[in-house]
Amino acid sequence: MAIPFSRPLALSQGDPAGIGPDITLMAWLRRRELGLPPFFLIGDPDVLALRARQLNLAVSIREIDRVDEATGIFADALPVMSVPVGIEVVAGEPHVATAKGTIAAIEKAVSLVIGGEALAVVTNPIAKAVLYEAGFRFPGHTEFLADLAARATGRPVTPVMMLSGPKLRAIPVTIHIPLRDVPQALTDKLVMETCRIAHEDLRQRFGIDAPRLAVAGLNPHAGETGTIGREDEDVIRPAIEHLRDEGIDAIGPLPADTMFHDEARARYDVAICMYHDQALIPAKALGFDDSVNVTLGLPFVRTSPDHGTAFGIAGKGLAREQSLVAALKLAFQLGRTWESRR
Repeated sequence: MAIPFSRPLALSQGDPAGIGPDITLMAWLRRRELGLPPFFLIGDPDVLALRARQLNLAVSIREIDRVDEATGIFADALPVMSVPVGIEVVAGEPHVATAKGTIAAIEKAVSLVIGGEALAVVTNPIAKAVLYEAGFRFPGHTEFLADLAARATGRPVTPVMMLSGPKLRAIPVTIHIPLRDVPQALTDKLVMETCRIAHEDLRQRFGIDAPRLAVAGLNPHAGETGTIGREDEDVIRPAIEHLRDEGIDAIGPLPADTMFHDEARARYDVAICMYHDQALIPAKALGFDDSVNVTLGLPFVRTSPDHGTAFGIAGKGLAREQSLVAALKLAFQLGRTWESRR
């Protein structure tokens, strides 16, 4: 199916006291230089205008009521679909009163993409502690997006978090849980489900016809045949064998300490890791400024920068927009590829 290029990306504001407004303004200013696809912000135009003044950035901001207005405006002004914050925002000073607007912006972005008006969701960083204080019941963005998708479609959704950079794609099987809880949370079913979703999304969205999955072990040296923990032999290896029987090109369990050098990375398309830091440390070390957080398994494309709100530098002209730029470009690429293969 041909892609209507007029469909812009829906970008949520994130925490308005963080660097989301900064990097949004900076990305828009470089739109021509970098060939950015059209996007519109869902957030508070007053917050954006104030931040532009603080950063001495000459950005024309124009409110829109409909998504189809965004593409025509984008060349000359940053389109903003208004979701008011409700209080005066001070850069670098998060406030619980902004949580409602932060959540509403994410919900609006998802609704517009599921409804076919926007091509993909791109999310600016949120501060989970602020949202928790307001009663937010999800561990993070990933789980909230899965719940929104399930409610919209009536089907259960298993979200898979991927860090995608120019040198490495990495997926943690378990995400935002304490390290001590990982062995109990790790099951062959979870490993297989994560790998299946990765395999399918690499095919349908990344355009890789025969994805190669490298699956890390949990323990040092992938357990040394069970002498340094049994999880690698009892959980991970049987899962990989089942996946191979299904025709998925998965290898492992591999010692994580030898998976991420140049020669090793050339042998696979994605690293499947067993816990958060096992995946995110190498991903960020190899591409901190240009890696992108991608949520697989959703009925829409979602990307985000791979960093947090950085309250300490918000409004000071120190934020870097590279990861948001990469997230916008990847969202456009994935959205186009997925639509062409559906």
